[in-house]
Amino acid sequence: MGVKEWLFILPTVLIIGIFSLWPVLQSLTYTFFDYRLNDQQKAGLYLSERFNVSLFNETQMYIAMFLDEDLANISNEQDQEQVSKLKTELLAADKDFSNQKGVIKISKQQKTEIENLHKEAKMLVTALIGKYELIHKEDLPALVADLQNSIIPSNFIGFSGYKQVLSDNRIGIALWNTSFFTVLSVFFELVLGLGLALVLNKTIFGQGMIRTASLIPWAIPTAVAALMWSYLFNGSSGIVAHFFEAVGLVDKSQNLLLSGSGAMASTILADVWKTTPYMALLLLAGLQNIPHSLYEAASIDGASKIQSFFKVTLPLLKPSILVALLFRTLDAFRVFDLIFVLTGGGPGGETETMSIYAYKVMFGQTNFGYGSIIVMIMFVCVACIAILFVKFLGANLMEKN
Repeated sequence: MGVKEWLFILPTVLIIGIFSLWPVLQSLTYTFFDYRLNDQQKAGLYLSERFNVSLFNETQMYIAMFLDEDLANISNEQDQEQVSKLKTELLAADKDFSNQKGVIKISKQQKTEIENLHKEAKMLVTALIGKYELIHKEDLPALVADLQNSIIPSNFIGFSGYKQVLSDNRIGIALWNTSFFTVLSVFFELVLGLGLALVLNKTIFGQGMIRTASLIPWAIPTAVAALMWSYLFNGSSGIVAHFFEAVGLVDKSQNLLLSGSGAMASTILADVWKTTPYMALLLLAGLQNIPHSLYEAASIDGASKIQSFFKVTLPLLKPSILVALLFRTLDAFRVFDLIFVLTGGGPGGETETMSIYAYKVMFGQTNFGYGSIIVMIMFVCVACIAILFVKFLGANLMEKN
């Protein structure tokens, strides 16, 4: 390819790189760090030691202010001199970083000076608290500790996070729940969607209205549909919950969303109801590409409706089935909003999927390092699913025939 040809595809390559590859690479980078937003020493990606100037400046200011307020309670002149000396050293250290803000690199000499200052302050404050009744006896030790905390160690952990995954039972449970939900929901959606597609493909009265009505569940936003089903599954007033109790599917209507099996069955039912029309729409497109003359030829040869279905329809529908299964399997494996609104991953984590667990770790615990590892596991699983579908179903999506 020449330069002109590359210029034509350059915009597409840039869009793919910015919106697809860069987020993946960013998430992969996070997996090698103990990255936690709720910890000042781990709130960034630090390959080497850093110094939190803002934290140090604020800490030394409060230490000096509290010592000034407690100076009246310190009667010994020698102790008063030690306090004045410490304040002078804190002020001198503060001036060294007066023109800098945020997190910066720090030399070994600067690190040693800060550590010595912390030790000196800790010994002095401990001695003063033991001798005198200070106003800030509870606050000063914590502030002195922040002098040391202003030195940020490297939070690069390499593959340690991946080792942690191997011993995390919650990962195994979430992966099982995700796989179970994916297999059952996609299976029922394929069967029901194929049946619906066959019906919609027939020339019947009011065909357009029937097709439009059948797509309504898929057109409803997932969060709205999940909220609607949560009312239907409600043990106190939900029609579906009371119906299941009446036919004996559950012992009590209140247990539908409060038991592990009931909650999982409820999420699968809601997902099947919503996305079966989407599956039917994809399969309907494939059915309409099958020439009617093939069915006429099969009928002339004496083939029944069932034989025509298995000998003509299914083989020619195979590429469409692959596309439908691939899209729906990947979508079901990444399910989040339906389960988040309907059960929140409960009860007791029985419906917690990989995406729900990743959300709780990343945004509930603000642990973006370990949360990114969970996301990368999902990425690998999704990639494997796509490869297996294309390979074992034996269809090439890039070919027309």
